[in-house]
Amino acid sequence: MSSMPAGRAAVRVQEGWFAALGVKGRRAFRAAYAGYMLDAFDLIVLTLSLTAIGATFSVGTGATGALSTVTLSASAIGGVLGGVLADRIGRARTLMLSVAVYSLFTFLSGLATSYEMLLVFRVFQGIGFGAEWGVGAVLVAELVRPESRGRALGVVQSAWAAGWALAVVAYLIAFEVFAEGTAWRVLMCLGILPALLILYVRSRVEDPEVFRSAEKQETGAPLREILSGPLLRTTLAASVLATGIQGGYYAMFTWIPTYLKDERDLTVVGTSGYLFVVIAGAFLGYLTAGFVHDRLGRRRTFALFAALAGCALVLYFLVPEGANTALLIVGFPLGFFASGCFSGFGSYLAELFPTHARATGGGFCYNVGRGVGALFPGIIGFLAAAIGLGGAIAFGVFGYVLAICALAVLPETAGRDIAS
Repeated sequence: MSSMPAGRAAVRVQEGWFAALGVKGRRAFRAAYAGYMLDAFDLIVLTLSLTAIGATFSVGTGATGALSTVTLSASAIGGVLGGVLADRIGRARTLMLSVAVYSLFTFLSGLATSYEMLLVFRVFQGIGFGAEWGVGAVLVAELVRPESRGRALGVVQSAWAAGWALAVVAYLIAFEVFAEGTAWRVLMCLGILPALLILYVRSRVEDPEVFRSAEKQETGAPLREILSGPLLRTTLAASVLATGIQGGYYAMFTWIPTYLKDERDLTVVGTSGYLFVVIAGAFLGYLTAGFVHDRLGRRRTFALFAALAGCALVLYFLVPEGANTALLIVGFPLGFFASGCFSGFGSYLAELFPTHARATGGGFCYNVGRGVGALFPGIIGFLAAAIGLGGAIAFGVFGYVLAICALAVLPETAGRDIAS
């Protein structure tokens, strides 16, 4: 008789992190995963359409690069607003609001009749886009057990690769079926589909218990708290870390489709094939890095993946013309390490801040990093005219160096209990 409780305890210890979430936790996880996947889809259809947009409105690479820069810069505002709202009105309600905003303005982008109108729509799309990541990440971080937090958030982060792949499939179909000037509009209009996720969140997802308990306590203004006192140093350093990782990444993924088409003379089908190799590497990189974070800790894993991502980025653009097979092969480690850098953000930022300011802190750091890192695509667009697109993209290596420097002043938090 006495062996039964011990056996059940052993099963509990060996139970996977996903099963341990319970029914409500798994619903929240699915919502966060789907939200981030569709978030990625809505942003990446823009990067895939830059050449067509430039032709439609008769603007150059500087102006088309500015569309990405404006979207990502606006996401910094959205990330801060989303974090503050999530700490005030709850994780689930803020998730619904962010999905509604980025879906609507991606759709409206497809109806834009001028470059200026498109630019305005991308500002509002960026606000919704920026709010979604932090809210979804905190929602999962507060539900999963500490020793599995890295891999769980790594799986959520892998949703980006899934959304990227979905966008490339849609791009391949749209540009084969429609003329270039119509195809990019079709892609943008498809961006309304994520709005269906709101129905699922509203009916199935609840805020974590740790947040509901903290909500009952008397707390100050979370934004003021993360920007003063003992949390200020953490906020600044984490923002620099996010800037470096995202600057390097956006330098890569914003311009690779254009690089493959314009400088490697690949067709739409050929470009898609090369992108799928990068995406496959990205998907595995997200998943692998999550496990590594739980093994090596946050700081060492960030440093390892950032260093290797910088090396892979340089190697990709050193592949000589005509050696497209080598380019295809190098695309895998590029996607693996550049994307794996992101896997630790959901867990690390959640562990750096207290519950009542967690969404605000995470949303602020990640999205200020996204906003400043968004300058990289615009800088590259203008540099490309002088030194070529391949050489300009190598500027992204600076971001990874910046990230490694930021880790020197941040603490190790792997396994930290955040139920407080």
